[in-house]
Amino acid sequence: MNVWSQDFFHNALLAGTFIALASGLVGYFLVLRAQVFTGDALSHVAFTGAMAALAAGWDLRLGLFVGCIGVGLLLAGIGRRGKADDVVIGSAFAWILGLGSFFLTLYTTSQSGASVGNAGTSVLFGSIFGLSGSQTLVAVLIAAAISAVLLLIARPLLFATLDEAVAAARGVPVKVLGLGFLALVGACAGEATQAVGSLLLLGLLAAPAGAALRLTDRPYVGLALSAGFAVAEMWLGLALSAAVTSLPPSFSIMAVATAVYAAAWLLTRRGGRFAELAREGDAAVAH
Repeated sequence: MNVWSQDFFHNALLAGTFIALASGLVGYFLVLRAQVFTGDALSHVAFTGAMAALAAGWDLRLGLFVGCIGVGLLLAGIGRRGKADDVVIGSAFAWILGLGSFFLTLYTTSQSGASVGNAGTSVLFGSIFGLSGSQTLVAVLIAAAISAVLLLIARPLLFATLDEAVAAARGVPVKVLGLGFLALVGACAGEATQAVGSLLLLGLLAAPAGAALRLTDRPYVGLALSAGFAVAEMWLGLALSAAVTSLPPSFSIMAVATAVYAAAWLLTRRGGRFAELAREGDAAVAH
């Protein structure tokens, strides 16, 4: 079978392009703001939200978006100055995973074993080759909206990220930007789960941004590089999975993303403040 000519591959390529674009843009600020741990937390929330929706008999995407966006806003709201700190996120981990286990048990008792296995695998490892035409359209529209909103707030968000005190003194709504940004992170996490799964979505958010930060200290160039890397990694990963059908697409995408980050790391080791921020990318990729 020629995978390249199949509708499911075309759907995956289209949806994956926009999901990767949104992930690259959002991920750049996630690393720059030292909030990578938030993305890690949302990877757990994605699983719990999806299982909750399935246990209630709803579409798992509803659980993904409601759960990720809701917890993103919660973490921002109770963290200092609209930023979720590590103590807040760490305290939420056990509760979130416990809920996920509870909802998985509920779903297991109401569905057949095959149904449970397919749904669980889809959430954990992604199902980008299983997207229908309507699901692809929804994914494209949501990812495009996330990208557009992020680009609209990029300038004040960058100001608030690099010098929060001065930004607040100049009238920038730092708190609102913090809340809004983590809402975008939550939406992006829910969307990226469909491509690479909840276990690997942090890599799609953090690896391209980490590579970009290692290659340049110019914020807007870095933002463009992060988005470009993410899209290229998605394309190459899907192509690799199509060429070697035994390789799952989520694995292929993450393998390419890791290779790109490793190449950027080998090419240069920058000093200064941006190198310190890039270490957040190191920790995320290692995780």
